[in-house]
Amino acid sequence: MTSLFQKLFGNFKKLISLAFLPLLATGLFLILSAPGFSYQEKGEAPPVEKKDAPADTKGAEAKPASTSLFIHIVKSAGWIFGPLLLIISIGLIALICLLAMELRMGTAIPPVFVENFTELVNKRQFKQAFDIAKEDGSFLGRVMSQGMSRLQYGIEDSRESAMNMVESIRASKEQSITYLATIGTLGPMLGLVGTVFGMILSFMELGRPGSTPRPDKLAEGISHALVVTLLGIGLSVPAIFFHAFYRNRLIRISMDTSLIADDLLTQMYHSTKKGPEAAAAQPPLQQAVKK
Repeated sequence: MTSLFQKLFGNFKKLISLAFLPLLATGLFLILSAPGFSYQEKGEAPPVEKKDAPADTKGAEAKPASTSLFIHIVKSAGWIFGPLLLIISIGLIALICLLAMELRMGTAIPPVFVENFTELVNKRQFKQAFDIAKEDGSFLGRVMSQGMSRLQYGIEDSRESAMNMVESIRASKEQSITYLATIGTLGPMLGLVGTVFGMILSFMELGRPGSTPRPDKLAEGISHALVVTLLGIGLSVPAIFFHAFYRNRLIRISMDTSLIADDLLTQMYHSTKKGPEAAAAQPPLQQAVKK
């Protein structure tokens, strides 16, 4: 949990800029979809009430102004569920952006790193190869530095140490992905709580003794129930989708990292046992990374 917050604050500027773009786009779409914009799309002006209306209609009730869908959703969400769902949605978008930056094939397995590492191994510059692996913070770089530190005890011990590092990094990434599943589960639950709360408000209005129930109060409670349910489900759908998407991507990255790390460690081990001519004849591994 602490590592997740450190990563979030470390990429604060990027996450905030990426997180609010979908929110602004959603708000703009809701505002443009409001009834008041239907006349502007056709190039017409909204209907204006005539000043010279007949005398018998002056006492009639004025037609209430139409409220945009976005404003109606904000008001119906309430002061409790509205800010709560907004905070969770911002956290969801920030977490999705964070995982998108981390779980990229080019970031986890940099082709430049593999090319430089292979070149140094072919030149039998093992100390420099270990230094660039230790300084590289990618998935593959961390696995290679751990495996190379045990290479002196044999190739099998080195492979086992590298695979343990793969599982360790994979477990840390899975912790972040698990939060997506948690949000996907909490969304409908929060929507259900809001639904029950809104229906309670409506039935309280119906059960008031000695007075006629006000239709606006009934509509307010029902609208609150439906809006919170809509927001909860809308929060759950992308969370469940990206949970499955990033989980599968992490599996693919872990498998590719394990295969490439095993090839690099094997090449380096045999290069230490053979002469410079045999080491230079080892096939490069850049093609495996490009695939």
